[in-house]
Amino acid sequence: MSELSRLRWRCRRGMRELDQLLLRYLDREWESASDAERAVFLRVLDCEDDKLWRWVMGRERPEDADVHALVRHLADLPP
Repeated sequence: MSELSRLRWRCRRGMRELDQLLLRYLDREWESASDAERAVFLRVLDCEDDKLWRWVMGRERPEDADVHALVRHLADLPP
């Protein structure tokens, strides 16, 4: 299984909206992302769905500024 296939699997969450956001980033941004941004995305994938959803909706803010910036970027990607 390729790295991209493994990441696609990890993007599958318990919530369709999160699936779409994470897969949108993977499909559009992953290839051109820097190593540092990729590392942040992997940290985002390690987050619990409910916490990630609260961040995306702006109800809470992650303590990590890099995670916050990437979550905002995910939320701002056009459909």
